[in-house]
Parts: sequence; structure tokens; C-alpha cells
Amino acid sequence: MTASDRVAQVQVQARAAGEAAADLPLVSLRDVGKVYPVHASAASKLAALWAKLRGTSHVASEFRALDGISFDVRRGESTALVGVNGAGKSTLLKIIAGVAKPSSGEVAIRGRVGALLELGAGFHPEYTGRENIALACALMGLSPSQTRAHEGAIVEFADIGAHIDQPVKHYSSGMVIRLGFAIATALTPDVLITDEVLSVGDESFQRKCIAWMEDYLSEGGTLLLCSHSMYHVQKLCRQAVWIDGGRARLIGDAFEVTRQYLAWHDERAAQLRRLQPGAAVGGSIYQVRSMLLNDMHSEEPVLVAEGGTLVVSGTVYSPDGRVPQVAVGVVKLDGTPVAGCYSEMDGFALRRIEPQLYAYTLTLPNLPLLPGAYVARSHAMDPEGMRMFDHVELRFDIAGTSRETGICKLEHRWS
Repeated sequence: MTASDRVAQVQVQARAAGEAAADLPLVSLRDVGKVYPVHASAASKLAALWAKLRGTSHVASEFRALDGISFDVRRGESTALVGVNGAGKSTLLKIIAGVAKPSSGEVAIRGRVGALLELGAGFHPEYTGRENIALACALMGLSPSQTRAHEGAIVEFADIGAHIDQPVKHYSSGMVIRLGFAIATALTPDVLITDEVLSVGDESFQRKCIAWMEDYLSEGGTLLLCSHSMYHVQKLCRQAVWIDGGRARLIGDAFEVTRQYLAWHDERAAQLRRLQPGAAVGGSIYQVRSMLLNDMHSEEPVLVAEGGTLVVSGTVYSPDGRVPQVAVGVVKLDGTPVAGCYSEMDGFALRRIEPQLYAYTLTLPNLPLLPGAYVARSHAMDPEGMRMFDHVELRFDIAGTSRETGICKLEHRWS
């Protein structure tokens, strides 16, 4: 073999190795588990510490936060973690971000990770915002000259004015989020991890962050998002993982996972209402105060002719006087989703009729639904369209004699 042949062979091998590495997922989890000891008293803690110092085992109660979690996140994908509070989502994100270690299983991360976890996590409270920028950049491996090169962009994105030179301990929660997001995104990480951080802060900054994430994803970025907003899960993510009791209950397409999660959540809420009539579910603040179908509110289903028009109208209460958003969905009586409309998505602003009450009307003409029983739901959302609160639902029936099957009537012709 000649020298040129050996060089060509090395180049082919290097190219193949590069292609193989590029095909590997950026985040790979295999049977990840996390167990925390539970100590009932100070004496139990001391006994555990003494056993550790002696190199012996100490039997204590355990809390299994995660158990057997396995999934991959590939470059350019966006994945959401959904589930109720306490399900284990934040613990899993901490493990992926390297803040916590798993008790079992394997975690492989390939690339730079930008993580926004708990409010203020990673900030030194006595340091100024500018000093925390330098600290964060140093921890990400940047040299002093590289840090100075990025500092201006970080300060500009955070947009907290003179507070950048004040200690972080004096910051509001919104200012902490501004600075944290600006730092985490400054270097355009290979993987961006966010844990409900956009639920804090003012409307303009939240929209700024959403716009940045959409640009980041359009340019091939990889997002791992933890959120209670199914709207933003569907808007930003292609894949979703439903965490329930520390286990992955369902992994798959974001729309399918959120559909099943919302159906489960609605059934759970219905059970609570049956057990505790009048109980408030979900701690709602933005509320649907009224809802009408074709100007009627009745316990009996509203009858709509096949191919007719359905008008959904109502009012939404806003506790802070800001204009809320509303989502209106139609489902089959068995919970199968049919369609959903969002005021935020369509650029519609609800009309103010009282200081804290806003009205909306949604007209659905020429309904292509086949005869059957359906439910219309109105969901109150915050002004950013990021969080969905309580909902009101009314039933309607489509009358007709069509013998076609399915949900909707498709225009068609035979030839």
C-alpha cells in the first residue's frame, strides 16, 4: 500500500467515525433511577453519616424519585417532559444537566448543555449580575477574553439596566430569569434545558424567549422542555415523555402524548369533583366565567344541524386586569380530540367588558362533523398563552342521517 493509499484510508475512516458520531443521540438515558434516603429524625441522619464514615451500610427508608427511565434525544429534536408536580421531571432534568447523579442506569451527553433549572440555580447571591456572568462563563470553559466578548450580548439580552452591577440577592424573580436565560443561551448550546422558567417574568420578555427558542429550533437546535402548558409542548416539541410516579408512562409523538395526558388529567379532575363537589381543581386564577353554545347554556345537549354553524361564546376572568387568552376545543363524547383553536395563535384579542372580565366569540361555520355526540371546551389561558387553567365544557349533538363513519364528513367524488 502506497503512502497516498494509507492517507486516503485514514480519511475514509475519519469520515466514517465522524458520521457515526453525528448519528449518535445528544442525550441518551438507559434505565436511569434516582433514590433518596428518607430520615425520620436527626438521630437517623447521624447514624447514616457514622455508617458512611465507617464504610458500613445503613438501612434507611428510601424514596424512589425515578425508576427505569430510558429515551434518546437526537440532534435537532425537541422533547418535552410532562406530568403532575412531584412526578420526577425536575429530578430527571437535574441528572441530564449534570447537577445530580443517578443512583442507577447510564446517562450519555454529547455536546454543550445550557440549563435553566430552579430560579437562581447556579448564581452566587452575593455576586453582582456581571460577576455571575463571569463565573458562569468560566464554568462553561470560556477564557477571560472570550467572556468579555460575550458579556455585552448577555447584558443586552437580559435588559435589567443598572441592576447588572447589583448583588443577585436583591433581584426580583423576573430579573433572575432574565439573567439566567441570557447566560444559558449566549453560547447557543447544543442542548437547551428549561424547567418551567418561562412562567416567571413579564410578558415582553417571555415573548422574547419564545421567539429565541423558535429561531434556535429552526436552526437545528435541540430543546428539552419541562412544562405544564400543553399548548407550548405541542408548539415547540416533536416528542414528549409523560413521567408518572418516577416512571415513563408514555413516550412518543408530542400530540399523542399530550392528548392522552390531558384525557387522564380531565378524568382525574372529574373524579375529584365527584368526591368533593365544588372543590377548586388546579388552583386556577384565570377562569372561564361563562360559556354559551349558539347563545344557549343548557344541561341538555345543544342540537346543531349537519353542516350547520356552532357559535361558542363566553367570558374569561383576569385577576390582574391583563387581557387573557382562550382556547376552544371540540372532542368526541369519548374524549377523542377533533379540533382546537387558540386566540393567541390567531392573533385575536378578547374584548374587555368589565375591569377584569373579557369576552370572546368563536364561530365555526359549515361544520364537517358527522352525526353524533360532541363536547365543546373553553380553556382560560394567561396573557402569554403559556399556561392553561380551568375549563368549562358543554355538550352538543350533530343531527343528521349520514351513514359515513369516523368523525368528519370529507368532500369527495367517485370516478
